[in-house]
Amino acid sequence: MNGRVVALSGGVGGAKLAQGLARVLASGELSVVINTGDDFRHLGLWISPDIDSVVYALSDLSDPVRGWGRREETWTFMAALKGLGGADWFALGDADLAMHVERSRRLAAGESLSTVTAGFGRALGIDARLLPMSDDPVSTRLLTNEGWLEFQEYFVNRRCGPAVQRIEFQGAAAARAHPEALAALQDPDLRAVIICPSNPFVSIEPILAVPGFRAALEQCRAPVIAVTPLIGGKAIKGPAAKMMQELGYAASGEAIGRRYSAFIDAFVTDASDPAPAPIAGVTLVQAQTLMRTSEDRVQLAHAVLAIADRLT
Repeated sequence: MNGRVVALSGGVGGAKLAQGLARVLASGELSVVINTGDDFRHLGLWISPDIDSVVYALSDLSDPVRGWGRREETWTFMAALKGLGGADWFALGDADLAMHVERSRRLAAGESLSTVTAGFGRALGIDARLLPMSDDPVSTRLLTNEGWLEFQEYFVNRRCGPAVQRIEFQGAAAARAHPEALAALQDPDLRAVIICPSNPFVSIEPILAVPGFRAALEQCRAPVIAVTPLIGGKAIKGPAAKMMQELGYAASGEAIGRRYSAFIDAFVTDASDPAPAPIAGVTLVQAQTLMRTSEDRVQLAHAVLAIADRLT
């Protein structure tokens, strides 16, 4: 079955499924709406970590060992920066640095983030449409037991150590959703919306906090399928499970499914987990969600699309 598909994605985990979808869909069928709440300015450069994870995954440049950044990376810049006493807590590889320098140059020249991102996609041979959730700045901030922290300070510099008490998306209420992203969600020929296995609190919900996105999902005519980012109560990468427990939720796929239940039609948990309790209005499916290899990503992409087609 052919048709356009929209994926909502955060960083590493979401990028893996986006790569699988890109490999099984026909040319021009995939649009990826990407979280930008993690974006921040560092060393005078504009860094977009989730966008870069998706770009590297879809261009087959991802580092398969570290799980983030570019493959075959070198670190001369970071070593020199450290030698000068500079802030070296956020690692920027030599090849990766080119992305941030060129993005910052083009943004300073007046281009929008979406225009810059689309340009990177074309330059790297990516066929999918890459859509930042907004061209307006949105900043994910966390109230912790040590006070308010910007997301990258919490995630990278503090290694997710502080306990999270509350999350806010500064600037989201005034941000404008990317018009192509909203149009894609409202496309009458849309085959499916896939919410990739990303942290619900800091990867998917920043997107939903921008006016228009949640309503578009609730009113979407196509099936909306979400994939758990947790297996056995643990995240493959990142602080999702820890964050859920600190915010008073069970660290389980079922809890995420219930959080999404107002706008999803199906929820996919891992085949190794116990089947979740029924969720009203949501079809529950189990599949292999661990994506160690490219074949795993393709297999999961086929699985979620098959679920969507059965619900059509």
